Amino acid sequence: MDKLSRRQFIRISALGLSALALDPLLAACSQATQTEAGAYPPTQPSPDKAKTTGATPSQDAPSTTSASPPASTPDLVVARGGEPEEMVRRTLAALGGMERFVPKNARVVIKPNICIAYHTYKYAATTNPWVVGALVKLALEAGASHVQVMDNPFGGTAQEAYARSGIEEQVKNAGGEMALMPGFKFVKTDVPQGRDLNSISAFQDILDADVLIDVPIAKHHGMAGLTLGMKNLMGAIEHRTTIHMNLGQRIADLASLFRPALTVVDAVRILMDNGPTGGNLDDVKQLDTVIASPDIVAADSYATTLFGLRPEQIPYIPPAVAMGLGRSDLGNLKIEEIQVGG
Repeated sequence: MDKLSRRQFIRISALGLSALALDPLLAACSQATQTEAGAYPPTQPSPDKAKTTGATPSQDAPSTTSASPPASTPDLVVARGGEPEEMVRRTLAALGGMERFVPKNARVVIKPNICIAYHTYKYAATTNPWVVGALVKLALEAGASHVQVMDNPFGGTAQEAYARSGIEEQVKNAGGEMALMPGFKFVKTDVPQGRDLNSISAFQDILDADVLIDVPIAKHHGMAGLTLGMKNLMGAIEHRTTIHMNLGQRIADLASLFRPALTVVDAVRILMDNGPTGGNLDDVKQLDTVIASPDIVAADSYATTLFGLRPEQIPYIPPAVAMGLGRSDLGNLKIEEIQVGG
């Protein structure tokens, strides 16, 4: 079995019934939770200190058994009003637990957005450190053998960006590993389902992972409209400028290659303008919100509403829907909303 097929096999076993949640026939029977964009609870300040470390990982071979979620499991969960770790834990519990996505002894890669080395997370250009740390803990608690966190910054060095973002500290405190992405580990890779992108230089360790968890921050982007889950996958490839030609379709093509098992959108603090790098706190809006779904298209589609937009206004969402990568019809999805704080 080749490397991509092996990961797909493990994911299928781990997800259990989750694939059914994407079936349009079943989804048509779901009762959607209607939410108006812009209606949010009072915000709470982000934490300044790390929490406790995660569980000790196992070194055995990955198991292909995992608990299947109940038939009533939502397609997408939104948590609001709490501290980042508590919101992450509540969203994952509502989705059936991290065990649904991470089999015992799995090798997990978590891909946040750590694009630049110039700002802390407060400027909303990089993923919230406590969101990432919580996912590391949950993966280890589910029995992952190893959890690596990585990104390929375009502003400053990776070492600088990892430290400046605050993510490195939280990952290490949680028991995970911050991994660099050296050039020699990018390999030419076919994109079998790509409609405009036939091959790309992709990072080997991400391709080899048993489980990929995508953790973008929701932020404005000058070319793509918004950086969300699918756009965040550009950090897993070497030559990003090639994606800017026919941007929408090529981002969707990337999503067809990497297929994260879980997408968790950090909307604790979102960047409303001057993305993707930001630099002005006046452009930042604190929402204290986390969105999670096994459907990357659904997660991205819901996140557009935080900016007063619709899914079809973001160039990579309609092509992804057309390719069968997920769903953007929010009114027909089963969405669970959780109020964590007061």
